[in-house]
Amino acid sequence: MDFVMKQALGGATKDMGKMLGGDEEKDPDAAKKEEERQEALRQEEEERKAKYAKMEAEREVMRQGIRDKYGIKKKEEKEAEAQAALEANAEGSLTRPKKAIPPGCGDGEEEEEESILDTVIKYLPGPLQDMFKK
Repeated sequence: MDFVMKQALGGATKDMGKMLGGDEEKDPDAAKKEEERQEALRQEEEERKAKYAKMEAEREVMRQGIRDKYGIKKKEEKEAEAQAALEANAEGSLTRPKKAIPPGCGDGEEEEEESILDTVIKYLPGPLQDMFKK
Protein backbone atom coordinates (compact mmCIF):
# COMPACT_ATOMS: atom_id res chain seq x y z
CA MET A 1 0.00 0.00 0.00
CA ASP A 2 2.87 2.35 0.86
CA PHE A 3 4.49 1.57 -2.47
CA VAL A 4 1.27 2.46 -4.33
CA MET A 5 1.01 5.85 -2.49
CA LYS A 6 4.62 6.76 -3.34
CA GLN A 7 4.07 5.85 -6.97
CA ALA A 8 0.83 7.85 -7.13
CA LEU A 9 2.47 10.95 -5.65
CA GLY A 10 5.53 10.58 -7.83
CA GLY A 11 8.05 11.09 -5.06
CA ALA A 12 6.45 14.33 -3.89
CA THR A 13 6.35 13.15 -0.27
CA LYS A 14 9.55 15.06 0.54
CA ASP A 15 8.06 18.26 -0.83
CA MET A 16 4.81 17.64 1.03
CA GLY A 17 6.74 17.35 4.27
CA LYS A 18 8.37 20.71 3.60
CA MET A 19 5.03 22.29 2.78
CA LEU A 20 3.54 21.01 6.01
CA GLY A 21 6.31 22.63 8.05
CA GLY A 22 8.96 19.95 7.94
CA ASP A 23 12.68 20.56 8.05
CA GLU A 24 14.03 22.47 5.12
CA GLU A 25 17.41 21.67 3.76
CA LYS A 26 19.82 24.47 4.61
CA ASP A 27 22.15 25.55 1.86
CA PRO A 28 25.46 26.73 3.28
CA ASP A 29 26.05 29.01 0.31
CA ALA A 30 22.54 30.49 0.30
CA ALA A 31 23.67 33.96 1.39
CA LYS A 32 26.41 34.00 -1.23
CA LYS A 33 24.02 32.85 -3.96
CA GLU A 34 21.44 35.45 -2.94
CA GLU A 35 24.08 38.19 -3.05
CA GLU A 36 25.17 37.06 -6.51
CA ARG A 37 21.57 37.00 -7.67
CA GLN A 38 20.99 40.55 -6.39
CA GLU A 39 24.17 41.74 -8.11
CA ALA A 40 23.08 40.09 -11.36
CA LEU A 41 19.69 41.81 -11.11
CA ARG A 42 21.35 45.19 -10.51
CA GLN A 43 23.68 44.67 -13.45
CA GLU A 44 20.80 43.68 -15.75
CA GLU A 45 18.85 46.75 -14.66
CA GLU A 46 21.81 49.03 -15.42
CA GLU A 47 22.26 47.41 -18.83
CA ARG A 48 18.57 47.83 -19.57
CA LYS A 49 18.65 51.51 -18.59
CA ALA A 50 21.76 52.10 -20.71
CA LYS A 51 20.12 50.38 -23.66
CA TYR A 52 16.97 52.51 -23.43
CA ALA A 53 19.00 55.70 -22.90
CA LYS A 54 20.95 54.92 -26.06
CA MET A 55 17.72 54.21 -27.98
CA GLU A 56 16.18 57.48 -26.75
CA ALA A 57 19.31 59.42 -27.79
CA GLU A 58 19.04 57.91 -31.28
CA ARG A 59 15.35 58.85 -31.44
CA GLU A 60 16.13 62.40 -30.33
CA VAL A 61 18.74 62.73 -33.11
CA MET A 62 16.14 61.54 -35.59
CA ARG A 63 13.53 63.97 -34.19
CA GLN A 64 15.99 66.85 -34.39
CA GLY A 65 16.72 65.98 -38.03
CA ILE A 66 13.00 66.11 -38.80
CA ARG A 67 12.65 69.41 -36.93
CA ASP A 68 15.53 70.90 -38.89
CA LYS A 69 14.19 69.61 -42.20
CA TYR A 70 10.67 71.01 -41.73
CA GLY A 71 11.48 74.06 -39.57
CA ILE A 72 9.59 72.79 -36.53
CA LYS A 73 10.51 74.05 -33.06
CA LYS A 74 10.33 72.21 -29.74
CA LYS A 75 7.58 73.09 -27.29
CA GLU A 76 10.10 74.48 -24.81
CA GLU A 77 11.56 76.76 -27.47
CA LYS A 78 8.11 77.98 -28.53
CA GLU A 79 7.12 78.69 -24.92
CA ALA A 80 10.39 80.50 -24.21
CA GLU A 81 10.01 82.67 -27.33
CA ALA A 82 6.37 83.45 -26.48
CA GLN A 83 7.32 84.42 -22.92
CA ALA A 84 10.18 86.62 -24.14
CA ALA A 85 7.90 88.32 -26.67
CA LEU A 86 5.25 88.91 -24.00
CA GLU A 87 7.79 90.47 -21.64
CA ALA A 88 9.28 92.63 -24.41
CA ASN A 89 5.83 93.91 -25.45
CA ALA A 90 4.68 94.50 -21.88
CA GLU A 91 7.77 96.45 -20.80
CA GLY A 92 6.60 99.87 -21.99
CA SER A 93 2.88 99.18 -21.88
CA LEU A 94 0.46 100.77 -19.44
CA THR A 95 -1.47 97.51 -19.18
CA ARG A 96 1.48 95.29 -18.35
CA PRO A 97 0.87 92.70 -15.61
CA LYS A 98 1.52 93.84 -12.08
CA LYS A 99 4.73 92.44 -10.64
CA ALA A 100 4.33 93.44 -7.00
CA ILE A 101 2.07 95.47 -4.76
CA PRO A 102 3.62 98.88 -4.10
CA PRO A 103 4.47 99.62 -0.45
CA GLY A 104 1.65 101.09 1.57
CA CYS A 105 -1.11 99.55 -0.54
CA GLY A 106 -1.66 96.60 1.78
CA ASP A 107 -2.84 98.85 4.64
CA GLY A 108 -6.14 99.65 2.89
CA GLU A 109 -7.53 96.20 3.55
CA GLU A 110 -7.31 96.58 7.33
CA GLU A 111 -9.20 99.87 7.22
CA GLU A 112 -11.82 98.26 5.01
CA GLU A 113 -12.31 95.42 7.50
CA GLU A 114 -12.79 97.91 10.31
CA SER A 115 -15.36 99.82 8.32
CA ILE A 116 -17.27 96.59 7.66
CA LEU A 117 -17.32 95.86 11.39
CA ASP A 118 -18.58 99.40 12.09
CA THR A 119 -21.30 98.94 9.48
CA VAL A 120 -22.48 95.72 11.09
CA ILE A 121 -22.50 97.33 14.55
CA LYS A 122 -24.72 100.15 13.23
CA TYR A 123 -27.48 97.67 12.45
CA LEU A 124 -27.44 96.02 15.89
CA PRO A 125 -29.88 97.05 18.64
CA GLY A 126 -28.68 99.72 21.13
CA PRO A 127 -27.54 97.48 24.02
CA LEU A 128 -25.58 95.20 21.68
CA GLN A 129 -23.88 98.22 20.09
CA ASP A 130 -22.70 99.32 23.53
CA MET A 131 -21.26 95.84 24.23
CA PHE A 132 -19.25 95.80 20.98
CA LYS A 133 -17.99 99.36 21.33
CA LYS A 134 -16.37 98.56 24.70
